[in-house]
Amino acid sequence: MSAFPPSVCVFCGSRPGSDPAMVGLARDTGQMLARRGWRLVYGAGDIGLMGETARATQAAGGRTFGVIPTHLMQGEVARAGLDALVITETMHERKKVMFANSHAIAVLPGGAGTLDEFFEVVTWAQIGLHRKPIVLVDQNGFWQPLLALIEHVIAQGFAPAFLRDLVTVVPDVAMLEVALAAHLPG
Repeated sequence: MSAFPPSVCVFCGSRPGSDPAMVGLARDTGQMLARRGWRLVYGAGDIGLMGETARATQAAGGRTFGVIPTHLMQGEVARAGLDALVITETMHERKKVMFANSHAIAVLPGGAGTLDEFFEVVTWAQIGLHRKPIVLVDQNGFWQPLLALIEHVIAQGFAPAFLRDLVTVVPDVAMLEVALAAHLPG
C-alpha cells in the first residue's frame, strides 16, 4: 500500500440520471466510503452523481480528493471544501491523476465520460499495467447492456475471455463494500 490513505476512485455521472435510485446509490456510496475510512477520489464536480457522492462523503466525515481539468471548472462546478483538489490541463491527465491516487476503482452509473474512464482502466488492466480491483455497480441492471457488449466483443474474438474477469460486477453498495473490503484495509 502506498503512503496515501486507502482510496477508492469513483467514476460516475455528472448528471443525476432519470432513475432517482441512482442518486441514492451515489449518496450511499459516499457514506460507505466515509464509514470505512476510505478516501473518495473523484472528478471534483459538485453536480450529478459526482456531487452526491462527494457531499455524502463529506457529510459523513470522510476524506475527499478531487481532480478536474481547467475547462470543466465552470461546467462541472468544482466542489468547494475538498480535502485536496488537483486542477489538470486535460481529461487524460485527470484520469491519470485519479488512477494514481487510488487503490481501487468503483464505477457507478454515468454517461460517455464514465464509459471512457471505465474502458481506460480496464484496458490498462488487460495489458498488465495494473491489478487494482475494478468494481462495476450494476444497480437495477443499469450496466447490463455494457456487460452484453463485453460478452459480444469476446465472442467475436476481439478480446480475450479473461477480460470479463478484470471487472467485478455487484448489484448494490452493500456488495460494493464487500468487494472493496477484500482489497483495502479499513
